[in-house]
Amino acid sequence: MALLDELFQGNQPVLTGVDADSTYCFLLEAVAHRDEDTWGYYLLEAEEQGLNPEYTIADAGSGIRAGQKAAWGEKPCHGDIWHLLNQGETLCHSVAKKAQGATTKRKKLEHSMELAKLKGKGNKLSAKLNLARKNEVIIQKLASDIKILLFWLRNDILSLAGAECSERMELMNFIIEELQFREDQAHKGIKALRVALSNQKESLLAFARILDQKLADIAQKFQIAPSLVREVCLLMKKSLSTNVYWQKWNHLYHQLSKKFLPVKEAVEKAMKSTPRASSLVENLNSRLRNYFFLRKHLNSDYLDLLRFFLNHRTFLESRVTERVGKSPTELMTGIKHPHWLEMLGFERFQRA
Repeated sequence: MALLDELFQGNQPVLTGVDADSTYCFLLEAVAHRDEDTWGYYLLEAEEQGLNPEYTIADAGSGIRAGQKAAWGEKPCHGDIWHLLNQGETLCHSVAKKAQGATTKRKKLEHSMELAKLKGKGNKLSAKLNLARKNEVIIQKLASDIKILLFWLRNDILSLAGAECSERMELMNFIIEELQFREDQAHKGIKALRVALSNQKESLLAFARILDQKLADIAQKFQIAPSLVREVCLLMKKSLSTNVYWQKWNHLYHQLSKKFLPVKEAVEKAMKSTPRASSLVENLNSRLRNYFFLRKHLNSDYLDLLRFFLNHRTFLESRVTERVGKSPTELMTGIKHPHWLEMLGFERFQRA
């Protein structure tokens, strides 16, 4: 599948596209606009060169999604959970900061009240102090509620190991209702998050529908109950260092016997091959900025050379062991190639 995103060099948009499996960058283009026509044009151009993903992952940007629909029709574009969770974390920190400010204000008023009492003027601050105490309780409760709702969203709804898609959707609707109940003008970020969830919930949970099908296929292949496969999936949420994990591990092993390890391996593979976010393209964007900072303006020649370098430079290390010592091009094609400098016609320096 393809991961799509936009970054900016100053005010100049740069369209970016990465293959999720190989990390091959198939699109790196500086453009004047990031609208439907521009995205559609470059996606069609990539298609002519052989790009044909089963689906894509992108944020809620209107240009990306409209351009993909114009170029590829009804090909699915899944929602990127990273941007959504980042928006939620920003809201959580904002409300927590306001709660901290309310506590600080209350403490200052209490100190001022003590000083005023010594002068016999404590009654002048009593109303302000009572209001500050009430406000502190309200904002502290709001901060606690938002933190809990975001925890459920991150760990129960948008986590890879979780319930069936239909159950996740019910929980998502619950989160949306709870956020709507807490909306007010003082915390506009709550409404913004609620609207984002309402508009994107179907695309955000698209990964869960794909995972459901993969788990159903595993259950059919091994001739076991789908509920047992789901339990193996949920086992992945637990830490290997806890007793709970091994207790559940033993329970499933006794139920599945010799099928347990092959089922567990199949479930791990299914989860690994079901991305939920455009994290790889975000990672690429952060690496690209190291090459952009010396240039005020980007041109096609420079970006083409940069894309060539990134696609043909081998990974010295990676959390994915299969990538170590290989370039994105080698990972995509399965064919080894010379050093990228030699491919450009240069002779590499060799120590005597």
